[in-house]
Amino acid sequence: MNEGMTKEELLEQFKGNKILKYATTAVGVIVLIILIYVVYNRFIYEPTNEESKVMVARGIMLMEKDSTNMAIEEFEFVAAEYGSYEGGKLANYSLGNLYFEQGRFEEALEALQKVDLEDTYLMTLAIGTMGDCYSELGDYSQAVTFYVKAAERIESDLTSPQFLFKAGLNAEEAGDFVKAKEFYETIQDKYMAFSSQKNIEKYVIRAGAKIK
Repeated sequence: MNEGMTKEELLEQFKGNKILKYATTAVGVIVLIILIYVVYNRFIYEPTNEESKVMVARGIMLMEKDSTNMAIEEFEFVAAEYGSYEGGKLANYSLGNLYFEQGRFEEALEALQKVDLEDTYLMTLAIGTMGDCYSELGDYSQAVTFYVKAAERIESDLTSPQFLFKAGLNAEEAGDFVKAKEFYETIQDKYMAFSSQKNIEKYVIRAGAKIK
């Protein structure tokens, strides 16, 4: 069958068959990976994810009943058992806030650093609370970093000016009066209602007077 083929043609056919073989293997691997992902997602991840939401709901109910210590215990369990699932992330968010209220700022930071929520508003608040923790711990420069991150994450008349204001106050504590003045001026320019309510003009003047 190959009597009329040259040596070069035989080599070319051989190479072509090798390429086809490798291509077929690659496609098979991709299909297998997709199949494993679908099976894992449907029969393992989704049921466990739903279970994590049920578990975290118990902690929320206890928190609403002012059973703070029991709520913390429940959230700690959910965070440990379901850390990578939605319920676990919500548990860490709740833990961070409860620890903060109890003055356990380092523990609050540890919990909040594990939060990765799709909910933009809650994630923004988590970042802002991390700024609060650093501020309470006296790390004012780091607090400013997190307040700015929270303020800029979503443009909101509700949260952005509040976090910029905190950034200004902490920048002053850190001795960076130039930055503080910039934060206050941004509030003046973009968030007039908040600026008027807090009388931001006096903060601009105060920070400006301390610039050398």
